[in-house]
Amino acid sequence: MDVFARPLAFTLLAAPALIAAAPAGELAQVQQHLTGVTSMTANFSQTDRNGRVLTGTMTLKRPGKIRFQYQKGVPQLIVADGSSLYFIDYQVRQVDRWPIGNSPLAVLLNPKRDITKFAKLNPTGDPRVVSIEVHDPAHPEYGRITMIFQKNAAGPAGLMLQGWVALDSQNNRTTIRLSGQQINGNVSDGVFRWNDPRSKGPRNR
Repeated sequence: MDVFARPLAFTLLAAPALIAAAPAGELAQVQQHLTGVTSMTANFSQTDRNGRVLTGTMTLKRPGKIRFQYQKGVPQLIVADGSSLYFIDYQVRQVDRWPIGNSPLAVLLNPKRDITKFAKLNPTGDPRVVSIEVHDPAHPEYGRITMIFQKNAAGPAGLMLQGWVALDSQNNRTTIRLSGQQINGNVSDGVFRWNDPRSKGPRNR
C-alpha cells in the first residue's frame, strides 16, 4: 500500500449482521471492558500488506469520537466527531465521510453496542489473550476486523486493547498495534476538531 493511500485498517464494513453467538464468558468480558472505557490515548503503529509501517497517536472519547494523528510527513488524518468518520487527505485536499455505524470502529465508539450479538470469539492458544472477530457474512466484500485484547488487571474488566487486524476481500492485511495505553483520562472535545482542506478554518461538527 502506498504511504499516502487510504489505510486498509479503516476499510468500511456494513453494520455487522447477527452471527452465531460464541461462548459468552470472554465475549461478555470484552463487552464489560468496552463499556468501562470512556476515553483512551495510545501510540499506534500501522503495518500494511507490503510491510510498510506508519506511526502516530490515537485519541478516543466515547461515545463516537476518535482521532488518528499520523507521524510528521504523512498528510492524512482520521477523525470521528460523534456521528461521522472522516478520512482527510491534505495532499489532494479530499475528505471522505461515512456514518460511524458503517465502520468497524463502531465496536470501539458505540458504548451501547452489544458485541455478544455480532462478534465471535477466536481461539488464541494463549490464556492471556482474547481475540474477537467482526464481519458481515452476507457481504464478504466488506472484509473483516479482528480485535486483540490482553488480560491485564489494570484495565477495565481486566483487559487492555492491544490493536486489531483488518482484511479486505482480497485478503490484504493491515495491522494496528497500540502501546502506551492510558484509560479514562480527561480528553477535551477540541482534540476532535480538524482543518478542512477544502475550506479555511477548523472543522467541528
